[in-house]
Amino acid sequence: MRLLLQQRPEGHEAPRFVQLMLQPDLLGGWTLVRESGQTGGRSTVRREQFLERGAAFAALESARDAQLKRGFQLMFAEGEAARS
Repeated sequence: MRLLLQQRPEGHEAPRFVQLMLQPDLLGGWTLVRESGQTGGRSTVRREQFLERGAAFAALESARDAQLKRGFQLMFAEGEAARS
């Protein structure tokens, strides 16, 4: 699953983005990858491990909702999250 959120730029700044990806790992767990930064600039990547898919999906939804409250807009969704 992958979600891309973007915030409208103010002035002449490049837009900010947040990308959330949920990926299975090789040991049967799940990894939530959060990448954020400015388009065309540096970004920060954080990974969070989960043992169960349900907990990982709940964390993805929580991160998405937090960014939507901060003024980000959903630009792209792929995978199961696109249907939600």
